[in-house]
Amino acid sequence: MADLTSRVADRLEPVFARLRRTSSDPVKSTRTAVVIGRLLGAAFTICFATGVFSHVLQDYPSWIVLPRPVSLYRVTQGLHVISGIASIPLLLAKLWTVFPRLFEWPPIRSLAGVLERLSIAVLVTASLVEVAIGLLNIFQVYVFPFPFRQTHYALGWVVFGSLIVHIAVKLPLIARYWRSGARDRPRAGAVVSRRGLVGIVGVMVGAVTVTTAGQTIDALKPFNILGPRKQNIGPQGLPVNKTAMQAGVIAVAKSPEWALEVVAGGATTRFDLTALRALPQTTVDLPIACVEGWSQMARWKGVRMRDLLEAAGAAAESDLKVRSLQRNGVTSRMEMPAGFSADPMTLVALELNGEVLDIDHGYPARVIAPGRPGALQTKWLARIEVVS
Repeated sequence: MADLTSRVADRLEPVFARLRRTSSDPVKSTRTAVVIGRLLGAAFTICFATGVFSHVLQDYPSWIVLPRPVSLYRVTQGLHVISGIASIPLLLAKLWTVFPRLFEWPPIRSLAGVLERLSIAVLVTASLVEVAIGLLNIFQVYVFPFPFRQTHYALGWVVFGSLIVHIAVKLPLIARYWRSGARDRPRAGAVVSRRGLVGIVGVMVGAVTVTTAGQTIDALKPFNILGPRKQNIGPQGLPVNKTAMQAGVIAVAKSPEWALEVVAGGATTRFDLTALRALPQTTVDLPIACVEGWSQMARWKGVRMRDLLEAAGAAAESDLKVRSLQRNGVTSRMEMPAGFSADPMTLVALELNGEVLDIDHGYPARVIAPGRPGALQTKWLARIEVVS
């Protein structure tokens, strides 16, 4: 066994030696790794914090205060996706800088070295998977055999935890090279200088940010080239994630027999469109903000949820279960805590931007509430059940 190990090591050592020689490029220095690493760490921290906030909003425990301002989730989820996209060139640049050191020989020198390499392996692997599935989610491409939301959330904790461990291990080096000094002046590399590399990475980060952030930042709308959603483009000037055809609801949504069922205290009250329009109507300006990072403000008109509940004989402040005409999928049902149902800005919307709801925006009726992810703004309403 020892002889086999020795022969394998003899064969691998020349390969590792060639890889290690690439580390002689002055650009691949500790200083460069620290400069790029602190930018990557900032991006990961913003992405992690806003991702946790999004996850909490989707589960919404009862002790959470109703989010305000109404555009809070629009801002946080926009930051989440922007920082996630910005981290991609930073992560690739960081890996390019430290790549040769992964092939130091012998690979095992001490127990501490083994633990450090294991933590780096977890950080690198989890980071690559995290940004990859996050990017696919933006484009709604689900080619992976696991649930996105739960996996993305769990990996976020793995990445951030590994990052903290990595920073703790490397803290002496980080402190030493945090700022440039006379002992570590920029030197030209084989292809580009360190400042040139950082500049190139900065341009790449700026480019991917500017060409995608227009999905949610109004000022950058003209530059939204790579983002899959464009503001002001779609039915009634608003993008959609899922059409009525994709949801399979066109026939039942347009049926003259449609009526919204409100179940409270064992009794069921049915409201057709005429009955809903006969109730007091309210207009609110609220954004649609989706987990994929796109958002847009819109004007909605309809019946306040609290008024609808009172018309059905229920308390305005009630926990609800909401069902869509859509039979399957994560957006086919949702739960609404009492704080939202009682909020005067929460509507069963019948109109959008001064017109009757388009079928792709949830005709005949949909939910719109302040500070909730788009996946919880249920379209094509079928049933509202009071649970407490």
